[in-house]
Amino acid sequence: MKTTLMYGKEGLTIEVPDHSVLVEPRHLPGLVDEREAVLKALRQPIGAPPLQKMVKETDKVAIVISDITRPTPNHKLVPWLIEELSHIPLENFVIINGTGTHRDQTREEFVQMLGEWVVENIRIINNHCHEKESLAKVGRSSFGCDVYLNKEYVEADFRIVTGFIEPHFFAGFSGGPKGIMPGIAGIETILTFHNARMIGDPLSTWGNMVNNPLQDMTREINRMCKPHFMLNVTLNREKEITQVFAGELFEAHDVGCAFAKEHAMIKCDQRFDVVITSNSGYPLDQNLYQAVKGMSAAHKIVKKGGTIICAAECSDGLPNHGNYAKILQMRKTPEEILEMIGDPAFEMFDQWQVQKQAVIQVWADVYVYSTLPDEDLEKAMFKPCRDIEATLAELKQKYGEDMSVAVLPLGPLTIPYVEE
Repeated sequence: MKTTLMYGKEGLTIEVPDHSVLVEPRHLPGLVDEREAVLKALRQPIGAPPLQKMVKETDKVAIVISDITRPTPNHKLVPWLIEELSHIPLENFVIINGTGTHRDQTREEFVQMLGEWVVENIRIINNHCHEKESLAKVGRSSFGCDVYLNKEYVEADFRIVTGFIEPHFFAGFSGGPKGIMPGIAGIETILTFHNARMIGDPLSTWGNMVNNPLQDMTREINRMCKPHFMLNVTLNREKEITQVFAGELFEAHDVGCAFAKEHAMIKCDQRFDVVITSNSGYPLDQNLYQAVKGMSAAHKIVKKGGTIICAAECSDGLPNHGNYAKILQMRKTPEEILEMIGDPAFEMFDQWQVQKQAVIQVWADVYVYSTLPDEDLEKAMFKPCRDIEATLAELKQKYGEDMSVAVLPLGPLTIPYVEE
């Protein structure tokens, strides 16, 4: 049978065995009137007064957005927020791009993310986690580090965080407090958040919010300098808004997580020999670093010794910033990588993604279908795949005619699980 994986901007249609199991969330249609739904949520928020009544005309307002690797529809949300706050002079707004440890965005990318009008009329800055002078200390975390956040955010009179909610491979769910921590945090704080002990905790996983150390830490840090208001959404395959969650940070985020869990987490009866996954297409599949999320979703239901085939376009390469590629070159096998990262003396940013990747590679073989050269994939300890159907035919020799196959066309927008 044919199925289409979310891949790049166009999708990738492949032929899979007829007995393959498609694992997809129940399709939710986009809202009929997205703007009206967002404005209604701003005027009737969860656990908070209407947004317009909370902000004074003289307030300096900071709006934190997620960076270009996330499909948050800020080209809609930010203009609607500014429209609702029409009593605030435009020069009183600052938009802070929550890059975490990722690269800056260019002006052209900001136009893509926010629209021409916003870029022309509102001041926009990238968070720089390594630049101490652009950060402010707001406290000390019980997890063992000083807490630094973007100074303009800290000094704003009114703070708004935007985002979108989906299951997250170690924080349980995205959105909400993650927009602030790690989105606009300093590198010292981010490194603690992503250290080997935190990432390796079995409770740091998809869909879990109970005693998840990463979720606990991000919430603790948000309480030190809390956003006054949250605007988050959920999205469907077409990146249309399916629901809006606005209001008090934790209460509104909890409601959004419950909604995402109900619609995005799918129970499977068994594990599979082969799991084919995407990385949810553009913008999430821009690079190999981000593609670990799609692999992690497949890891939930592949047999030990099985095979994952991940289709991720990787138009932005490995990427060419950060330490992801560098760490992968420091050892020869995934087992050695895990041993190195597990040493308390080892600390490099991006180690968390390599750690998650190595755990998956110890469990199963991982093939990657992408635009990357074979040598780049091999350096990352992946098996290159140039033809998914041909790879499936080869794997049938390994697993036999009854080879079980699951397909995650939406990648980590669907999180399958097996109760064991």
